[in-house]
Amino acid sequence: MESFGLLLIFWYGILHAFGPDHLTAIADFSLAKSKKKTLLITISFAIGHGLMLFVFAKVLEYIEIPAYITEYGDIISAIVIILMGLYLLYMVFSKQIQLREHIHNNHTVHTHIYFGKEHQHDSRVNRSAFTLGALMGIGGVRGMLITLSTINNAEVNLLMVLFFSLGVMFVFLGFGVFILTINQYLLTNTRNVRGAFALAGSASVFVGSSILF
Repeated sequence: MESFGLLLIFWYGILHAFGPDHLTAIADFSLAKSKKKTLLITISFAIGHGLMLFVFAKVLEYIEIPAYITEYGDIISAIVIILMGLYLLYMVFSKQIQLREHIHNNHTVHTHIYFGKEHQHDSRVNRSAFTLGALMGIGGVRGMLITLSTINNAEVNLLMVLFFSLGVMFVFLGFGVFILTINQYLLTNTRNVRGAFALAGSASVFVGSSILF
C-alpha cells in the first residue's frame, strides 16, 4: 500500500483515540499518580487497546462475528467508566482522598496522593488499565475495519491495523504527558486534588452514560 495511504490511516487512528471514553479512562487511572506510574498506566492502556485491535482484526479475517458481540466491549467499558466515576465522586465527598508531603534528602519535597487512610503502592492499576484498553479495543474494532476498508478497496491487512494502532497510541501517550503535567504543577494541595477528582468523576459518569443511552 502507498505511504500516503498509511499516513492517512495513522491520522484516522489519531482521530479515533480522541474519543471522550478513551481519554476519560486514562485520566481516571493516571490522575494524581507519579511520573513513572502515569506513563506505565498510559502505556498499559495503549498496549491493551492496540493489541486487541490486532487480535480481532486477525480473527475477523477468518470468522464472521456478530456485531452484537463486539458491542459488548463498549457496554462493559461504559459501565466500568461510570462505576469509576461514581467511586471517585464518593471518595471526594467522603473526604477520603489524602495528600501528604515529606522531604527527601533534606531538601526535596515529595507529595503522596492516595485514597483511604493509608498510602499504598498498588500495581493492580496497571493491569486494570490494560484490561479496560482491551475492552475498548473490542468495541471499536468493527468501526476501525470499516474505516480502513474504504481506503483499500475493502481489503484490510495487518500493516494497516498497525498504523491505525500507532495513531491511537500516539494520542494516548501525549494525553498521558498532559495528565502528568497536571499532576506535577496543579495537584499541589488538597483543594485542587479533590476538585480534579470531582471533575474526572463527573466526566466519567457523563461519558459512560452517553455511551449506554
